[in-house]
Formats: sequence, C-alpha cells, structure tokens
Amino acid sequence: MTRVRVARISADPLDLAVHLDAVDDPTAGAVTTFIGRVRDHDPDAAAAVRALEYTSHPDAETVLAALAAEVVGDTDALVAVSHRVGSLGVGDAAVIIAVAAAHRGTAFEVCRQLIERIKSELPVWKRQIEVDGTATWLGLGG
Repeated sequence: MTRVRVARISADPLDLAVHLDAVDDPTAGAVTTFIGRVRDHDPDAAAAVRALEYTSHPDAETVLAALAAEVVGDTDALVAVSHRVGSLGVGDAAVIIAVAAAHRGTAFEVCRQLIERIKSELPVWKRQIEVDGTATWLGLGG
C-alpha cells in the first residue's frame, strides 16, 4: 500500500475534503492538516499583496511525490499533498497537506517536515503582485 495517497500540482482550486478523504483510514488516531494561503502582506514588500502567480517545473509533481515519500519514510503516516499553480488571490489555498497516522506525534512531525521540504526543494516559483503594480519573482519553493 502506498503511503502517499495524493501528490499533485494543480491549476484548479485545492479542496481540503479531497485530501482528508484520501488519508481516511481506520488505523489513524490522528489527522493533521496544513493549508498555506495567500496573505495580503509580505514583510519585504513596499505595498500590500494583491495576488501570487505560481509556476512550476514540468517535473514538480514527481518531485512532490518523492518528497512526500521521503518524509513518510518508515512511519505509518498516510499523506495527501497538493500545490497550486496559476494566479491566486488573497485567501486562496496554495498548498494543502493532510497527514493521518496512528499517533499525533507522527502526524504533526510528518506534516511539518513535508511543508519545510516543499518550501526549500519543490521547483515552484511565485511572482508576487502588489496593489501598486510592483511584481517580484521569489525563489525556489512556495
């Protein structure tokens, strides 16, 4: 049985319920989630943030699946993870992770490690658009 139930790069809006359904399992006593949303500010921006435009490398989905599998390792965790691409407005979900495991410690740890690996290793870039029209490309990761 594969422990990575979903690993997807999607231009469509992300749905938490889909991720929760994917990791639903009677052996899981704990389910953690992470939703990374577009916020209306950035400490390094001169103006408020209006939108983010995400773009990805063609291999990003394969990389995402590999990252999730590495983080799961030999734990009992089940993972569903998606990263959005395209134009997202303030409040839109850019990343959703759901992790189910027998115990909360594993669920929390796998979820945390996965988002950190996504931020540093997933070949996804974002263009941040501020309300004054300024646009800035930001590096590897979400």
